[in-house]
Amino acid sequence: MSITVNLYAAARQAAQQSSFTTEAASLSEVKIELIREFPKLASVISQCSFIVDGHSYGISGDCELTSGQGIDVMPPFSGG
Repeated sequence: MSITVNLYAAARQAAQQSSFTTEAASLSEVKIELIREFPKLASVISQCSFIVDGHSYGISGDCELTSGQGIDVMPPFSGG
């Protein structure tokens, strides 16, 4: 099973890369794995929204994952 996690804005900057591949079975596992792999993400991840194949799970949502899904990690941003 392979899932691509795309990191944006402050999450990308903290991890110093734009994507990450995982075999996690749930969104909760992805969050744990991201912090373990990229410790600097710990201060950012708690503020991020998670979007799985276009469906938003917000900051604290969870879901089961299947191979081939894509996850976008979206920190809060401002602008107009």
